[in-house]
Amino acid sequence: MKIVSIYIGPEHNYVGHHGQPPGLSPTVRCAEVECVAGKGIKGDRYFGWKDDYKGQVTFFAEETWERLCQQMAVTDKDAGVFRRNVITRGVDLNTLIGKEFEVQGVRFLGTQEAAPCHWMNEAFGPGAEAALQGYGGLRAKILTDGILRVDA
Repeated sequence: MKIVSIYIGPEHNYVGHHGQPPGLSPTVRCAEVECVAGKGIKGDRYFGWKDDYKGQVTFFAEETWERLCQQMAVTDKDAGVFRRNVITRGVDLNTLIGKEFEVQGVRFLGTQEAAPCHWMNEAFGPGAEAALQGYGGLRAKILTDGILRVDA
């Protein structure tokens, strides 16, 4: 698995905004992030959010973003609009659901698909939620502390 980019979202834009406009907090692109076992990524909105939270970190495939850009003729959005943390290349993230895996010395447990929601239509474009069904990314728990870095 190659890490092509990493993002954190310091504030919630969608959680707690149902029936209202989303928040305006941007995602922040990072060269590296600190993963804390059982807590999440330092600086991210989900850090320490709930005990035993299934989405302490989220992964998203760059190949999915590329497919959506082509399918929907989108040229002005990067993968950060999906508000997933780690953008990967070269792995089918759905195969990691229910499995422990390691990236750059950090251990994770894939818990479930990061299911797309209606906000994807606003963040990326109309039809994005439907196009992402089965490809929304991977939610995971962090099992060991460590640093994740964008691969050179």
